[in-house]
Amino acid sequence: MPSNAEAPPPPTPLRVPVADSHTHLDMQSGTVEEGLAKAASVGVTTVVQVGCDVKGSRWAAETAAAHDAVHATVALHPNEAPRIVHGDPDGWSRQGARTAGGSGALDEALAEIDRLAALPQVRGVGETGLDHFRTGPDGKDAQERSFRAHIEMAKRHGKALVIHDRDAHADVLRILKEEGAPERTVFHCYSGDAAMAEICARAGYYMSFAGNMTFKNAQPLRDALAVAPLELVLVETDAPFLTPAPYRGRPNAPYLIPVTVRAMAAVRGVDEDVLATAISANTARAFDY
Repeated sequence: MPSNAEAPPPPTPLRVPVADSHTHLDMQSGTVEEGLAKAASVGVTTVVQVGCDVKGSRWAAETAAAHDAVHATVALHPNEAPRIVHGDPDGWSRQGARTAGGSGALDEALAEIDRLAALPQVRGVGETGLDHFRTGPDGKDAQERSFRAHIEMAKRHGKALVIHDRDAHADVLRILKEEGAPERTVFHCYSGDAAMAEICARAGYYMSFAGNMTFKNAQPLRDALAVAPLELVLVETDAPFLTPAPYRGRPNAPYLIPVTVRAMAAVRGVDEDVLATAISANTARAFDY
């Protein structure tokens, strides 16, 4: 993410307010207050702040407690679990280089996520799931053990499950089936095709679309959006990542949600107010706020 790149201009405000179902305010420039005010000025009145590690999950819970417009989710990201167990000599994650902690360290981290998941301002457990893009075969066991633990937590606390699925569709769907998915399950940054969207629809899983659905090469995502039931569709930024076209490569933030909503409405062939009304209701239902 080129941090020196200029922030895109604010889009025309939405007439019907919506929620950004997945953002990382802790990775964006400026204060939380500035980010929320800028988002609210274009009709993005609610954000779900997502935790990816113990520190980030604590921050998400604290931020949600301090701001009515923010709901939190807490988790160990699929790439975080193997780093806790096996260490991270390259230090490519935000925490820098780490030594191996073994399965005991993973248990400790999961226990802290479990503690946070019980808090009332925490509306979801995630982002959890599987990432076969970044984690090799040696890390798969830790990743899968962590995913199963998060599913159990979400069910026990009655919270939404927020899934990160990268190059792992079949395994994610298999584990959800084996464990039994929570009542409310969200595929964040939905990355499957139309056939997978039909599987998710039958299971009642929410599909959250991000700015990458606007990319030229993203026809499979647009095909999935076209067949997804309207009552299961969410929108997100995953900011500061996945900035929608025509601003790809510049920093993303919740205020850019209207760009994606309009692109989604065009794919669905519906008025943007119709889509925004559905998204707003769907996000509140998915995260029980």
